[in-house]
Amino acid sequence: MLVIHRRTAPQNAWSAELHLTYEARSKSRLRCFSAEGEDVGLFLERGQPPLHDGEFLEAEDGRIVKVCARPETLLHVTCRNAFELTRAAYHLGNRHVALQVGDGWLRLLDDYVLKAMLEQLGASTATIEAPFQPEHGAYGGGHHHSRHGDEDFNYPPRLHQFGVRP
Repeated sequence: MLVIHRRTAPQNAWSAELHLTYEARSKSRLRCFSAEGEDVGLFLERGQPPLHDGEFLEAEDGRIVKVCARPETLLHVTCRNAFELTRAAYHLGNRHVALQVGDGWLRLLDDYVLKAMLEQLGASTATIEAPFQPEHGAYGGGHHHSRHGDEDFNYPPRLHQFGVRP
């Protein structure tokens, strides 16, 4: 079994690939198989952002593993103008939907209820197969209130300090 405990910097060469859905890339503990068919155990630090397409991991035995986003069935959303697209994004965000944002489009996991809502709002939807890499959220590297480890935290906790201006 290939056992992985840590992320690593980008590499020029790797010995295995993991093809994972967004849900699988969001887990810190996962048993899966490499593209080469080897049994893999992921034991990553909890509270970290999901793995992203093209990220690299280092196995206990020193091997380098590349993460690949597996294509999923997605709704590709477009609108006639920026206002309608913003309104669609607002309503999806109000439902805490994982959302990938592009230039003039939105993508979310295929869901017939959300598709109907978007079409009622005037959006155009198309079902596509593509890798899904949604926004991780405003708080970046996991939600916490501790000051320990803030030097590695991408979005400073002052976002929580309402009424305090920089």
